[in-house]
Amino acid sequence: MAGRFSPDRPHAPARSATLRASGLSRRWTPPEGPYDLGLVLGPLRRGPGDPTFRAGGDGTVWRTCRTPEGAGTVRVGRDGRDVVAEAWGPGAGWLLERLPGLLGADDDPGAFTPRHRVLAEAQRRRPGLRLCRTGLVLESLIPSVLEQKVTTVEAYRAWRLLVRKYGEPAPGPGGEGNEDEHTRLYVVPDARTWALVPSWEWHKAGVDAKRSATILRAVRVARRMEEAAAMAPAEAAARLELIPGIGPWTAAEVIQRSNGAPDAVTVGDLHLPGIVGHALADDRDADDAAMLELLAPYEGQRHRAVRLILLSGRVPARRAPRMEIRNIARL
Repeated sequence: MAGRFSPDRPHAPARSATLRASGLSRRWTPPEGPYDLGLVLGPLRRGPGDPTFRAGGDGTVWRTCRTPEGAGTVRVGRDGRDVVAEAWGPGAGWLLERLPGLLGADDDPGAFTPRHRVLAEAQRRRPGLRLCRTGLVLESLIPSVLEQKVTTVEAYRAWRLLVRKYGEPAPGPGGEGNEDEHTRLYVVPDARTWALVPSWEWHKAGVDAKRSATILRAVRVARRMEEAAAMAPAEAAARLELIPGIGPWTAAEVIQRSNGAPDAVTVGDLHLPGIVGHALADDRDADDAAMLELLAPYEGQRHRAVRLILLSGRVPARRAPRMEIRNIARL
């Protein structure tokens, strides 16, 4: 079931959104069963200071996008069983038309059958998990490239600095209407702006030449990259991997979000094989091959299985030093 849609007023425009002076609004009823808005949208957040994402203390989530129709901001929250969204900017209509997909309407949690106790328990404790689908590629591709071979601290810092410097204040009260520069929301730069970021600004943000070159190659064919969001996951991954510097790790991280791919496994990760091995076989030394073998019973739903493992909290204790945090801007 895709859930039920109902406009805020009985005579809504054909675009399924109600025009208000403050923006556009939409009300959507998720399919029957548990539903956790934070779990659904959480993977779109790139660190606590992400200028494109904000989680409110009241359970609302703010998110900004560079849609095909322009910049947009959407705020989503719960009203009883329903999800209520309000959007601003040229991309508001696009965002609200695709709201159900973003909120997991295309996902089918019933297709997953836990075969390990740890997964059954995680599913029981966090039953509201659904996989989102943004329909946008570059907004996930660029931060995923920034996360290649570095700590998340470094990658989140680079994303934060670059978006605030080269993005634009988001439309609506969270961006243009927010006077606090520390909490102001920004929309990611468009492809042309990314292409014009000077080499020294990448350096100042702590991004080495290899990662910045990969991003530049991707934004030069931005339209072709965005087409991947409408493809089957395997085809989408193959499209992304045509770009030198984008491999299976990066492609999986992107299509998990852009395509809502339930089977996209992140291979090549430093920690994930050990986490999966520890959770499913008490083998913290598992490599990618062992991880894929352990996940084989969940073929078709392997990404969901990994999400549940991470939500279970059953991760091995660290026994090696953390990756060193570098600051190439000082080199």
